[in-house]
Amino acid sequence: MHQSGFVNIIGRPNVGKSTLMNALVGERMSIITNKPQTTRHRIIGLVSGDDYQVVFSDTPGVIETPSYRMQESMNQFAFSTFEDADIMMFVTEPGEHYADDDPIIQRLQNVKVPFFLVINKIDTVDDGKVLELIKLWNDRIPFTETIPVSALQKVNTERLMEVVMKYLPEGPAFYPKDQLTDRPERFFVSEIIREKILLLYQQEIPYSCEVIVTSFKDGETKKGEPLVRIGAEIFVARKTQKSIIIGKGGSAIKKLGMEARKSIEEWLESKVFLELHVKVKDNWRDDERSLKHFGY
Repeated sequence: MHQSGFVNIIGRPNVGKSTLMNALVGERMSIITNKPQTTRHRIIGLVSGDDYQVVFSDTPGVIETPSYRMQESMNQFAFSTFEDADIMMFVTEPGEHYADDDPIIQRLQNVKVPFFLVINKIDTVDDGKVLELIKLWNDRIPFTETIPVSALQKVNTERLMEVVMKYLPEGPAFYPKDQLTDRPERFFVSEIIREKILLLYQQEIPYSCEVIVTSFKDGETKKGEPLVRIGAEIFVARKTQKSIIIGKGGSAIKKLGMEARKSIEEWLESKVFLELHVKVKDNWRDDERSLKHFGY
């Protein structure tokens, strides 16, 4: 018998969905920063064995009041997970509150597949609080299973994987067994650059940026070592943002390039030559054509 299925992870921004998927898949699939709205696309991570394949799907956090078309599109990515799930995983954390008319709550009450309550960040509260949250949530929604975890500390993540296997339906493999994701390397390189923008720049700047990898070529150094030459464009929504990204005398973009290159080298396990350019695309977050171009 071969088991396979789509396990879709949903929840609000910054509850640790990406950290959880990384812990379950065992690879750095989704960029993780402490800023909300880090994940913008639906990202698939694959865990395969001889007789099973789990297709984990990490989604953008659901934004309660979207300000841009981009955020509306991110919400669509998130809600699409209710349509093709074999198992749903709702991730919450201590201190979160949901109104009864919240779209997530309403959809969870109508889920027909097995759906798990995953209370994340249990390392931040005592056991009494965790038990209180388990009762509170299960009195409200009849979850199939409840698993408290700390994705960051990898507490109970193995147990969560065991529960997934218990409910995984019978079926064929959807992807080659040696594949880790449905996304190409270029996508993850652009995500790493965007992660560094989130970490290095303040306020609105990171949320106004989109990164597109324009070239990705394998080559070698003068010493004959493997070298990947990467060109990327950073799009911003206004002219003033371009000068902030570049910084005085190019200092900010130089630091960004160094930080991004180091992480890309770790991820690709190869030396990297990275070239960054900044372009202005006025108000791209509300422009239909730009959003399509950026994959929203």
